[in-house]
Amino acid sequence: MTSSSLGPVVVYGAYGHTGRFVVDELLRRGLTPILSGRDERRLEAMLDGRPDLEIRPAPVDDSDALRAAMAGAVAVINVAGPFLDTGVMVSEAAVAAGAHYLDVTAEQPAVEAVYAARAGDAEQMGVAVIPAMAFYGGLADLLATAALKGGVVERETEPVTLSVAIGLDRWWPTAGTRLTGTRNTAPRRTIVDGRLAPLPDSVPRDTWHFAEGWFEQAVVAVPFSEPVLIARHLPVDRLYSYLSASALSDIRDPATPPPPASDDRGRSSQQFVVDVVAQVGTQTHRIAASGRDIYAATAPLIVEATARLLDGRATRTGVVAPGEAFDAEDFLRALTPDVLTLRRDVRSARPPAAAARA
Repeated sequence: MTSSSLGPVVVYGAYGHTGRFVVDELLRRGLTPILSGRDERRLEAMLDGRPDLEIRPAPVDDSDALRAAMAGAVAVINVAGPFLDTGVMVSEAAVAAGAHYLDVTAEQPAVEAVYAARAGDAEQMGVAVIPAMAFYGGLADLLATAALKGGVVERETEPVTLSVAIGLDRWWPTAGTRLTGTRNTAPRRTIVDGRLAPLPDSVPRDTWHFAEGWFEQAVVAVPFSEPVLIARHLPVDRLYSYLSASALSDIRDPATPPPPASDDRGRSSQQFVVDVVAQVGTQTHRIAASGRDIYAATAPLIVEATARLLDGRATRTGVVAPGEAFDAEDFLRALTPDVLTLRRDVRSARPPAAAARA
């Protein structure tokens, strides 16, 4: 069976910065995208150079229009933030159409809202619902799953401390990222004693010794959507999540421009690394993934997940985290070396003092 014979994939928010990368990646993989979103004029503009594609505009607050837009689709990829406003509605329409649902949210409350809303109907329809299948959230969850060898660690016998550090040489935020930041005002949470718990009022700062080529950077405790994913299926007692302090300064500065294209694929020159260290009893397991452009890298992540859902390589249906749905090791290998460079047991690096003390 060819990719194109599997059926169309609706991309909701197709005209956005990340949405365009997703559409291009679907076409590269031989899948047929249907362009959808709230703005009909922007959808029509996308047909320039893509005259064979179909557009299906649908307001996010119109359930009938959303269901019509998803009709006949085998999967729906939602890249229209803020996901606190779109996740539940678009996932409902996708599941009603019998389509898998994936999105790229970094917002913890948006993940939890989709999990709660789709807990019953997704399993009944035999489809998967995977929020945060993106650079933020999904990649860390896959790396953590790989580091813990599929979550086989027994909580009762081996305490697990997990540290996730995201290093960015700079962060050029998109308009959607800025809009999401103003919409998402909920307190951030992490994992403490095996449960989701609020971050301390005083946000911890530390120093992280990154993998080869990144050296040492100042970092700030900033959990994205990964605690909600990890808490769902991995036996983690304590989670530390960090982001480069310089990247946080970039996104907080209103003068920071959007991502500038620096190649013929539209990618920026931004470099990233996601470093995961799992302390399991007295043993340390480490894996790091590096690459280029967090928005561009999200497209092959979510399209790889979509392809695996459609060709039967997913292990679960219902609401699931990426590490629950897929073989994490195999998934990550499929993205190397074109999207990710993987490193394991980087001897020159060590977790920050807070995680080491834990």
